[in-house]
Amino acid sequence: MLVVFSRAIILYGLVLLVIRLMGKRQIGELQPFELVITIMIAEFASNPIEDPSISLFNGIIPMLTLLFLETLLSFIMLKSEKIRGIIDGKPSVIMDKGKLVYKEFKKQRININDLLEHIRIDGYFNLHELEYILIEPDGQLSIMPKAEYQPVTGKDMNIKPEPVAIPINLIIDGKRNRKNMELAKCDDKWLDGQLKVQGYNNDDDIFIAYIDSKKNLHIQGK
Repeated sequence: MLVVFSRAIILYGLVLLVIRLMGKRQIGELQPFELVITIMIAEFASNPIEDPSISLFNGIIPMLTLLFLETLLSFIMLKSEKIRGIIDGKPSVIMDKGKLVYKEFKKQRININDLLEHIRIDGYFNLHELEYILIEPDGQLSIMPKAEYQPVTGKDMNIKPEPVAIPINLIIDGKRNRKNMELAKCDDKWLDGQLKVQGYNNDDDIFIAYIDSKKNLHIQGK
């Protein structure tokens, strides 16, 4: 039992390390070769845990080999557009100039209901509002609406909006983030004052508090 427990801890840590070194893609954004490698890594990790008679190195060595191959392949793809196109694939145009491309639906094996569901998720409910739809190699949809249905921007209205910045979280689940406070140039005195203005006297009552680009503090309580 102790052997299985220790193996599980070692392999769990190694799998996390390997996946972390592979990058930050979400599962739905993995390219086909990355998904295959991820599945194989999980399989190699599970074998020594399920069967104590299998050497631990029989799981570790294949995992490290796959990591090496993935790193090497990623480097080659970075240098060669041709190789990248072969392995990753290329986008498929399923709507061209406002017209659905039926042969691409058959080739990609998707139906119209799937398409309608995805465009609704992206905020479009009418096909006639769209100019182009592409299926990316990772399966995601890229949608370009027709010119008359595109959102109005500040540039269209000759407006120069103020620059925006990423909000900085100062308190998460009742804990102050000292590093972020230093980044936002906020000290405890200023933060305490802002919390009291909004009716909070205890950090434990705060789920999240963040500061925007105009140095306004926004709070969500528990």
